[in-house]
Amino acid sequence: MAKRSIMAFEERWPIRGSFRISRGAKTNADVVVVEITEEGITGRGECVPYPRYGESPSTVLDEISKIKDAVTHGAGRFDLLTLLPSGAARNAIDCALWDLEAKLTGRTVSDLAGIPEPGPLITAYTLSLDTPAKMGIAAENNAYRPLIKLKLAGDGDIERVTAVRKAAPKTRLIVDANEGWNAYMMESYFPVMADLGVELIEQPLPAGQDNGLGEMAHPVAICADESCHDTSTLDQVAANYDYINIKLDKTGGLTEALLMAEAARDFGLGIMVGCMLGTSLGMAPAMLLGGFARFVDLDGPLLLEKDRPNGIQFDASVMHPATSELWG
Repeated sequence: MAKRSIMAFEERWPIRGSFRISRGAKTNADVVVVEITEEGITGRGECVPYPRYGESPSTVLDEISKIKDAVTHGAGRFDLLTLLPSGAARNAIDCALWDLEAKLTGRTVSDLAGIPEPGPLITAYTLSLDTPAKMGIAAENNAYRPLIKLKLAGDGDIERVTAVRKAAPKTRLIVDANEGWNAYMMESYFPVMADLGVELIEQPLPAGQDNGLGEMAHPVAICADESCHDTSTLDQVAANYDYINIKLDKTGGLTEALLMAEAARDFGLGIMVGCMLGTSLGMAPAMLLGGFARFVDLDGPLLLEKDRPNGIQFDASVMHPATSELWG
């Protein structure tokens, strides 16, 4: 095998305005980029370290540095599944290896993976957590979009969704509580959410406190996010949820994500493909999961001040597959 080299570095991408969820707000998307070079060809991957899982750019860079020798000596994508745990560091390396292999062989990643080429996808557009009035204004400004996702927090969520529905009466709605509800809120909120036309509720209860969730009456489908990371979590998740949100930064890359999408079918779970807040380099691999998913939430680049050169092209909420200049 030709000699490889690997580089990893942090980048900061300003967010348009700010982005708020139940756990706090941020004004920048901090990402880590991995570049793996072989025979003069470079493959790239991007990850978003997530504090909720104890990650930061520095911890991710440390994880990557620990297996640099293995990667330079030829470790492949499936080797990574035992070299690193699921998470952001493995994601960036895994996606860089997919990109490198595609460029070295002259094939697309979808061809290498044995899945159909991705076509245009409709992505959800996310409204940041705010007051009902401000979320209503944001919804009115985006009422032309076919699918809107609302960040919620607990108290006041009925008023938030009501304001959005009034401002965007024809738009499909999904909501994300980010672990911000309790059992009482679930019982009182779910019927109202159904009446307001909400199609999916992500992670209403904190991870680890959701046992028995599937036994509760829920007229709206529920989706595991923080409770669902990789294939090892599916058994428990299947008893409590209808859908899973597959994010490459949780699964640790496209390799595990594809295994997870196949396994989810066996568990009878629907699929949402989601993202952390990053650039098109992070969204391009996730687009390959679009064929498995009923809900696509890959709007990260739309929420940034600017995106990478050769980024994914968006026509409103329709995203077009990345070109090889970007990835894959």
